[in-house]
Amino acid sequence: MPNSPHAHSLRLGRVSEPGRVYLITSTTEHRRPLFADVQLGRLVVAQLRRADQDGLVSSLAWVLMPDHLHWLVELKHGSLDHPMKRVKASSAVSINRATRRRGRVWQQGFHDRAMRYDDDLRKAARYIIANPLRAGLVKRIGDYSLWDAVWL
Repeated sequence: MPNSPHAHSLRLGRVSEPGRVYLITSTTEHRRPLFADVQLGRLVVAQLRRADQDGLVSSLAWVLMPDHLHWLVELKHGSLDHPMKRVKASSAVSINRATRRRGRVWQQGFHDRAMRYDDDLRKAARYIIANPLRAGLVKRIGDYSLWDAVWL
């Protein structure tokens, strides 16, 4: 997507509303399965938790798949761009340091969907964390370590 003529359009018309819940998806550069290495995945998890601790978002559920992230969050203030840029940039620095490589870790931009107030957030969270099951990575979600949800 970095060379895609449509990469810039991910930001067009995007409006962030503090207090609203969003489902965010971001993929690795060239869909490389970096997070098949759990240690690299934990570097991303540390940044997700930091975004929570710093009051940027309140994470409701997330799953880090080998080549992408699904994150259900309530935006606390500002725009979604800020926590996403911070998570992606900080995790990229950590991952590049750990792998002794340089270059992009994440594709530019991200997809987001504002959840309606009548959406069942628990149902959305269950769908998100079941991704490893549907992908055939594990037989039980408890066997996959790169996920979390506030309801569990």
